[in-house]
Amino acid sequence: MDYPNDQAPGAPVRSGIPEHGRIPKYYAVKARVSALVDESAEGDPLPTERDLALRFAVSRETVRQALRELLLEGRLRRQGRGTVVAGPKLEQPLSLASYTEGVRRQGRRPGRNLIGLDRFPCSAALAAEIGASVGEPVWHMERVLLADDERVGLESTYVTVARVPRLDADFDPDSSFYAYLRERLSIAFGDADERIETVLATPREALLIGTPPALPMLLLHRLSRDPDGSPLERVRTLYRGDRFSFTTHLGNGG
Repeated sequence: MDYPNDQAPGAPVRSGIPEHGRIPKYYAVKARVSALVDESAEGDPLPTERDLALRFAVSRETVRQALRELLLEGRLRRQGRGTVVAGPKLEQPLSLASYTEGVRRQGRRPGRNLIGLDRFPCSAALAAEIGASVGEPVWHMERVLLADDERVGLESTYVTVARVPRLDADFDPDSSFYAYLRERLSIAFGDADERIETVLATPREALLIGTPPALPMLLLHRLSRDPDGSPLERVRTLYRGDRFSFTTHLGNGG
């Protein structure tokens, strides 16, 4: 089926043109740079701001604003002192599959860098969520998420020590926690509640992930349960908004 340019599947309605038809100058530049990106391969360098300003007969600040939006959208990325074409976003399924499984399905190499693994007495707020007693020992594991060695997220996992008493001794922090629970401890997952919101990273989080603090992040809160319905883990994961999208399958519930 043929579609008008602004009605192709996935295209913004009217390609972002206001009803009054007056297009901001930076947006016109963004559209033309976007066309250059469409004709380029991942990793191809973009012309400099100066070259783009000369080509489109606009100021460098206008070019800069157009590039900022394309960077935030994940169509471009910084490399050294230049800008290159980014690859497609990673699609993470909204399911009980682990991060490792989701990244591998797309032909990328998953990895993690351990930031810290700490044991602390469970607070009242956390105890209510994970079915623990106040003061009961709980693990907090924080890891930077990697895809082909690129930092793409930050994950914090909370689980009681009673569930995984040897987490600090037996678990490889670069591997899948879900696989460890299944294969080493025979702990199965039943279901989970998950909530997604858009946030800005804190200065610490931005430093760990390697992004500007102004970059929008996708924040996922997950509470997982075992097949008996008992809380299993509490996870807070930040994903780079320019590198991730999320997918799910919706059925007809009647």
